Amino acid sequence: MKKPDRFFLIIVFLLLALGVAMFISASLGILAKNEKTFYSVLFSQLVLGFGFGFLGMYFCFKINYKFWRKFSFFFFLGSILLTAAVFIPTLGWSHGGAERWIQLGPISFQPVEFLKFAFVIYFAAWLSWAKSRIKDFKFGVLPFLIMIAVIALILLKQPDTKSLILIIVTGISMLFVSSVPVKYILGTILGAGLLFGTLVYFTPYLQERVKTFINPAQDAQGSSYQIQQSLIAIGSGGVFGRGFGQSIQKFGYLPEPQGDSIFAVLGEELGFIGATLTIFLYLLFMLRGFRIANRSPDSFSGLLVYGIVILITVQSFMHIASVIGVFPLTGVPLVFMSQGGTSLMVYMAAVGIVLNVSKLSARSRSV
Repeated sequence: MKKPDRFFLIIVFLLLALGVAMFISASLGILAKNEKTFYSVLFSQLVLGFGFGFLGMYFCFKINYKFWRKFSFFFFLGSILLTAAVFIPTLGWSHGGAERWIQLGPISFQPVEFLKFAFVIYFAAWLSWAKSRIKDFKFGVLPFLIMIAVIALILLKQPDTKSLILIIVTGISMLFVSSVPVKYILGTILGAGLLFGTLVYFTPYLQERVKTFINPAQDAQGSSYQIQQSLIAIGSGGVFGRGFGQSIQKFGYLPEPQGDSIFAVLGEELGFIGATLTIFLYLLFMLRGFRIANRSPDSFSGLLVYGIVILITVQSFMHIASVIGVFPLTGVPLVFMSQGGTSLMVYMAAVGIVLNVSKLSARSRSV
C-alpha cells in the first residue's frame, strides 16, 4: 500500500502540536479577563478547528486529487458567492468596521478562507488545462487578472486587503512555476504594486499602517501600540525565553495574543531559539512541499501542491514579519497556531490534498 510522505507529515504534526500548545498558553490572557470567553475560544479552536480539521485532512487524503480538478470551477464559483454573502444583512456579521463573517446561529466563519483554497484549486486546473498555450497572454496572465478583478471587488469592499495580497502573491507564484514568460510576470507584479500604492494613497487605515511601519515609535499609545508591545515581548524572551506559559505581555498588553500577536507570545516564552526553530519548521514545510510538487504525477497535482504550500508559507511569514516589525501589520493569522477555526480547518484539509499527491508519487521518491 502506498504511503504519504512521512517527513512532510511529521513536519505538519510538529507545527500542529506547537500550535495547540501556544494557542492554549496565549489564551490564558483571555482567561484572566473572562472565563466564559476563554472556554468558548478553546471550544471553537480545538473542537471545531482541530476536530473538523483532522476530519478534513483525513478525507482529503483519501480522495484522489483528480476530484478537485473535476469540480474546480464550481468550488471557485461557490466560494465567490459565499464570500459575497457577507453583505447580506441576515447573514453577514461585522466586527471592527469590517464585514468578513457569516453568522449561522451560534457559529460564525470567514468565507474568504474557502475562497483562498478554491482559487488555488481552480487556477491550478486552468493552468494545467492551458499547458503549452500558457505562454500566450490570453491563456496565462489574462485569466488571472480577470479572477483577481472579481475577487478584489468583493474583498476591498469588506475590506480585507491582506487576503487579496495573499491570493495575488500565490497566483503570481503559480504563474512563475507554470513557465509563463518573465515579462508578463514582471508586468503583473508592477501592476499589483501600482494597485496597492493607489489603495494606500486613498485608504486612511492603510496609510496609518505604512506610517507605523516606517516609524514604529511615532504613536506608542495609538497606532504603534501593537508593534511596540510585540517587540517588548520578543525582546524580553531573550535567547531561551521566559518559559512555556510564562508570558507577561499576553496579560492585557498584547492585542489578541491568541491571534494577531501569537508569534510575539511564542518569542517571549520560547526565546530566540524557540522562534528560530519555529521559522525553520515552516521553511522545512515549504521545501518538502516543493519536493512533493516536483515529483507529482501530473501538472495539475504539481501546481495544486505548489499553490497550497505557497499560500500557507506566505501567510505564515507575513504574520511573523509583521510581528517583528519587518513588514507592515497585516492581521493575518499564523497558520496552524493563531485563533481562527475556519482557517485552521481549511488549511488542514489542504494539507490532506498534499499528502494524497505525495502518496500517489511515492514510488519515485526516497523518503
